[in-house]
Amino acid sequence: MSTQLSFRKLNGGWNAEPNAPYPRVAVSGHDVVLRFLLNSFQFTCFAEEDEGVLRFVNCSRYRLGATNDEGWYRGQCRYSKLAPEWGEFYEIAGPDPHLMDPMDWRIAGGAANPARHFLFYFRDNTFECIAADWVFERASDNALVQRLRVG
Repeated sequence: MSTQLSFRKLNGGWNAEPNAPYPRVAVSGHDVVLRFLLNSFQFTCFAEEDEGVLRFVNCSRYRLGATNDEGWYRGQCRYSKLAPEWGEFYEIAGPDPHLMDPMDWRIAGGAANPARHFLFYFRDNTFECIAADWVFERASDNALVQRLRVG
């Protein structure tokens, strides 16, 4: 069993818009749905206003906090010295004594069994959740499904 945190990058071939991704969170039953603008500058398969939609299945808790890129680079974030890069989507594994340090966690009501920790760094926000899994939301406006042919 690992005694330190590990970060596995989950967003291959896509990412959030780097300047104004406008992340939004909605609770749907025991799931949490995260919407954000996609990076059409780096990934030209996306149009400028394309949205990505991720569903976090059987989510027990989530947060969309104010930690931003400046705080991360100054070492003011719990994972500043641990996460490989700012602006990416990760699954965090391993014992985390600081998991519950943020005071802005919201209860979503799912059991999250097994509990997995997901983290997405946006320009001016950090999204985290504890959920059983994540999937590309099957929505007609989800450019991740339309353009990447996934899900």
